Amino acid sequence: MTEIKGARVLVTGGQRGLGKAFAAALLEAGAETVYVTARRPRPETDPRLVPLALEVGDDASVARLAEQVPDVDIVVNNAGATIPNGLLGNDVAEVAHLLDVNVLGALRVTQAFAPVLARRGGGAVVNVHSVLSWASGAGAYGVSKAALWSLTNSLRHELASQGTQVVGVHLGYTDTDMVRALDVPKNDPRDVAAQVVEALLKGESEVLADEVTRHFKAALSGPVEGLAVA
Repeated sequence: MTEIKGARVLVTGGQRGLGKAFAAALLEAGAETVYVTARRPRPETDPRLVPLALEVGDDASVARLAEQVPDVDIVVNNAGATIPNGLLGNDVAEVAHLLDVNVLGALRVTQAFAPVLARRGGGAVVNVHSVLSWASGAGAYGVSKAALWSLTNSLRHELASQGTQVVGVHLGYTDTDMVRALDVPKNDPRDVAAQVVEALLKGESEVLADEVTRHFKAALSGPVEGLAVA
């Protein structure tokens, strides 16, 4: 269980899409301050939202952020990227860059802030995965989310001794800029964010945000052919 009321929270990629919904939900739940990062942050009208620059793929940028905000209680690793085409349609360098952002970016931020969380009593780390952690057919993006799921499970084990709650969030299509052009059913980001807040308050380790995600999680016990995205 993680206390949100009065907490100081870091949300990477927190000025748009799902990250913006996380920030709003955490403030509604009583967070005192939410640090929202972007590559090029813009001003916020709410004084409780503090915009900060961050490039999750850059060690120095992450280190600077940790120096700027040494009072964080909850870290939400939301920032990420995607590239089109399948694994055979992209250069290995492009795939490596995506993995660096989506997987190692979360690791960099968690490594930088784990000592901060420990000093403040444990707190929480939230990593945003995807149904594509388990479902095939999404090329390098799916590979990155599968790797992030594994990373989160290992971090949960390593951070347990300092009392840090680690929450993995799995979700299908959600109404953000990344998938806005797709004509498919989508989650409301506010609903996903509300589920994450509830998981933090209840001390849970995983959020399965929608029915399609619950379906694919259940399918892990079946044949691998059942894990392909239609």
